[in-house]
Amino acid sequence: MNIEPVVDSSFEQPFRLTQEEVQRFADLTGDNNPIHLDAEYAATTSFKKPIIHGMLGATIFTKVLGTQFPGFGSIYLKQTLEFLRPMFVETDYKAVFTIKTINPEKHIAEISTEIVDVSTKKVVTRGVATMINTEKF
Repeated sequence: MNIEPVVDSSFEQPFRLTQEEVQRFADLTGDNNPIHLDAEYAATTSFKKPIIHGMLGATIFTKVLGTQFPGFGSIYLKQTLEFLRPMFVETDYKAVFTIKTINPEKHIAEISTEIVDVSTKKVVTRGVATMINTEKF
């Protein structure tokens, strides 16, 4: 990913999650809430079907920021998150990243992070990542 490290640079990463990934996340974290794993139970809720763990959806942020931009050598200092809408398996999403500030003396950038449902165009998760990278910032 060739991103110009300047304020207002923006980039996107498409992704989708499977029920198998939700199950593996539940196994790893111990969060076996039936809203994520049991379709029969989820049908009785306002969502009508299982939803993805919010924190699982947000892992797209660390994947992209740690491996693509700013990439290797990056250190996460902070990540804020707001879970605005549910996420569902086998649904197309895109993660949208926008550089908001850069402090070149400290090599720190604040990057807006959003997950957008591709079909509805609605933001489902948003926040801000604070990253340090001595080579990029």
